[in-house]
Amino acid sequence: MGKVILDISMSLDGFIAGVNDNQKQPLGEGGELIQNWLFSGDQPSRYNEFFKLSAINKEIFDGPVPMTGAMVVGRRTFDIVNGWGGSHPIQDVPIFIVTHEAPVSYVEDKTSFTFVTSGVEDAIVQAKEAANGKNVSIGTASIAQQCIKAGLLDEMHLHVAPILMGKGIRLFDQIGSEQIKLEPQEVTDGSNVTHLKYKLLY
Repeated sequence: MGKVILDISMSLDGFIAGVNDNQKQPLGEGGELIQNWLFSGDQPSRYNEFFKLSAINKEIFDGPVPMTGAMVVGRRTFDIVNGWGGSHPIQDVPIFIVTHEAPVSYVEDKTSFTFVTSGVEDAIVQAKEAANGKNVSIGTASIAQQCIKAGLLDEMHLHVAPILMGKGIRLFDQIGSEQIKLEPQEVTDGSNVTHLKYKLLY
């Protein structure tokens, strides 16, 4: 049975983007430093040459892709990245977008999009069905927060950049007041990033 896994880059002080994120600067002001590890190497990803990584970072980035069967994101992220122009960087993986209302029109090229208006729980159910035993990847803060509050998230794969943003969009802002214990799974010292894996213990 596949897992629901948050896979996301963040600053040491817990931000996944800077302030004023928009279509012209999807990661906000200075936010590109959070994801610098994806572009600071000389080895292209096996799945998209857009990403240039060090050897160790390539292993961390490429490793989960074959076991990823679906993704779930929020509507705000979908709009900010303009639907990835119809093709997500990791192709052939269906994406489920949690939204209050589906857009009237959007571009769909190499990625199939499904807009779920019935909440994050239903989006996860649909994504798991589409994943067919593979993992469901969560890559946005709002959906991660909703999944944590609902007890739907199994693991977190965090890529921590050596930077203090100070302000921006926090990853763990709205997760409720209950403590959630984490079981450390793996720590990898990458190039200009530390990769952390945790299992959530509800």
